[in-house]
Amino acid sequence: MKKDNMIAKEVEQARLYQNRRQFLARLSVGIGSAALGSLLIPDLFSGSSTGGERLASMLPHFAPKAKRVIYLFQSGGVSQLETFDPKPKLREMMGQDLPESVRGGQRLTGMTAGQATFPLVGSYYDFAQYGKSGAWVSNVFPHMAGVVDDLCIIRSLHTDAINHDPAITFFQTGAQQGNRPSMGAWLSYGLGSENQNLPAFCVLVSKGRGNGQGVYAKLWTNGFLDSVHQGVQFMGGPDPVLYLSDPAGTDRMSRRALFDKLAELNSIQFDAFGDPEITAKVQQYEMAYRMQTSVPEVTDLSGEPDHIIKLYGPDCLVPGTYAANCLLARKLSENGVRFVQLYHQGWDQHDSLPGQMAMQAKDVDQASAALVTDLKQRGLLDETLVIWGGEFGRTNYCQGALAHNNYGRDHHPRCFSVWMAGGGIKPGIVYGETDEFGYNIVKDPVHVHDFHATILHQLGLDHEKLTYRHLGRRYRLTDVAGTVVKDILV
Repeated sequence: MKKDNMIAKEVEQARLYQNRRQFLARLSVGIGSAALGSLLIPDLFSGSSTGGERLASMLPHFAPKAKRVIYLFQSGGVSQLETFDPKPKLREMMGQDLPESVRGGQRLTGMTAGQATFPLVGSYYDFAQYGKSGAWVSNVFPHMAGVVDDLCIIRSLHTDAINHDPAITFFQTGAQQGNRPSMGAWLSYGLGSENQNLPAFCVLVSKGRGNGQGVYAKLWTNGFLDSVHQGVQFMGGPDPVLYLSDPAGTDRMSRRALFDKLAELNSIQFDAFGDPEITAKVQQYEMAYRMQTSVPEVTDLSGEPDHIIKLYGPDCLVPGTYAANCLLARKLSENGVRFVQLYHQGWDQHDSLPGQMAMQAKDVDQASAALVTDLKQRGLLDETLVIWGGEFGRTNYCQGALAHNNYGRDHHPRCFSVWMAGGGIKPGIVYGETDEFGYNIVKDPVHVHDFHATILHQLGLDHEKLTYRHLGRRYRLTDVAGTVVKDILV
């Protein structure tokens, strides 16, 4: 009897003190199988203090309007004055100095702070109204003008950063400093993956023909989230994902056996140290194994019909171009990738803006519009949120030499334009308004945190509830700010 009581007491103590790590170590199936199961709910076995919260946060907080996002990020700072926000006043006052009453002592970059004057310069390009909405679009973007009734153009976005690195980082992570999770990582963490054979977060990088501000892996980092949430970069060429192919002399069976043995070794390490990154590593091995089959299939564009090639333009058959990446973004999205981030470089026109912007527009105009059209005709636009825009706008005054057909513009964080389409966003509207000089917002400002809050809302996530505890505080994409822009929602 005494022995039975002792056994019962030990069992009860084991039940009370057993944690997830001990449970995994005692499972006969081992950590490899546990990793396979945890792909459905990443971080379930991470051992973090937020582990219990993850079970609830893998589901949307409310019914989503969008299932996934394609973000066409135009790196370098697209000029709002040559795209979607015409200002006839600037043409009328060409060469006159920007009134101090308009600038209001706002900060300048080091590139123009030393100028003796700030001569106003109107757009080299003409604008016209298009579609039933009558939205104004520059004549350098005829294809986007053709889908303007599917777009919501926001003219009143503003940001806190005035230089590229902090501004791009701010748009991607909600903070100007590095080592914060990117938006795609937050969505992977909050919603998981729709397709277990592809990452939840994929990154595509193309290069423009103008001035190129570099992009770098910290923009798609997982930050303090488990590394399974980091963006996976797809490359142009025969090997879309680096190090994915089997080494020479190996086959699928031997590769599978290798992963199984690695899982056993990692199980020993996990039992000894309980490091959640060990689990993440096993998940990544398993994902890589399955991607060996899925990635070649999804990146093969040879099966696309002629009318789709014509829609995107001939460049879509050239790996690594913006057009090819837009088409690949559609294929990834329709195969369940939660967040596709496309970076296109070359929008930093401090000089020679008219000529450089014409080249940039030639690269992106047709394919951007084609993506919207393609998703729409496939019945996917309603559930896919497409975003187009950069990290800030450009000044209404000239930087450097001024001529009607040759001028530059400096960085301008106070107001700029982006567009959104699909995913429960109202189509065919223009939101927000800037003054007649295109320098300040006069109606319906949208801060970057508001922008992020709205994107998360469309995916069924309350930006105040999508949090992660790190270093003693709860972090979120919108930090301690952000308001959903409800006026642009269907």
